[in-house]
Amino acid sequence: MKRDYHKWFSPSLGREMELLTFGHAGAKVLVFPTREGRFYDYENWGLVDALRHSIEEGHTRLFCVDAVDSESLYCRAIPPPARVHRHRQYERYILQEVIPFMLSENGIPSLIVHGCSIGAYHAVNLALRHPRQFCKVVALSGRYDLTCPCGPFQDLFSGHYDQDIYFITPNHYLPNLNDHALLERIRRMEITLAVGEGDPFQESNRVLSQALTQKNVPHRLAIWPGEAHRARYWREMVPHYL
Repeated sequence: MKRDYHKWFSPSLGREMELLTFGHAGAKVLVFPTREGRFYDYENWGLVDALRHSIEEGHTRLFCVDAVDSESLYCRAIPPPARVHRHRQYERYILQEVIPFMLSENGIPSLIVHGCSIGAYHAVNLALRHPRQFCKVVALSGRYDLTCPCGPFQDLFSGHYDQDIYFITPNHYLPNLNDHALLERIRRMEITLAVGEGDPFQESNRVLSQALTQKNVPHRLAIWPGEAHRARYWREMVPHYL
């Protein structure tokens, strides 16, 4: 399996960022890490190996990016508006640096976006906000309202709420989205949400699914037995959906 490491200074984030690519051809998949995770976790947790056949056969090519969640969404040391600002800088890094890098490589031009846990949030939020960039979303064990406590998981913005938070919260902005052209692009994407029946984020997935249904967006909501919020479950899920 072809494996390459890349590193460059990101103007969007003002620091160096790293990523790993796997494969030589096929559909290009942007992979976000889990909560405060790293670009190498997807490989270390056996998820790359779970897709080995597809990668080696030239059907799939992974681009596993790093995250800055510890500087943004999970950084309690700075006020919520600063957390959102850093999150937006990260989005700019993905849109203006990573995606052009992916598209500069030869092969299939259409992109898939994928992630597990908070990585699923990043994948869904990015795809809904910028649907022209993607043809498919695969989101496993995601949380789509970061303002709402879920079991042991706190409101990430400490009770603060404003317009900027609204526009990065899929379960808030999607029900009110009425831009016809944008909705038509969203409807063209293949969207899969998978979550465990015992996962604290199951309700968040159901709310998002209801909003998609109300907007006539075709999608799949797959409920897995148990909590299913661990790498061993994701290793089972990814070959089914990606």
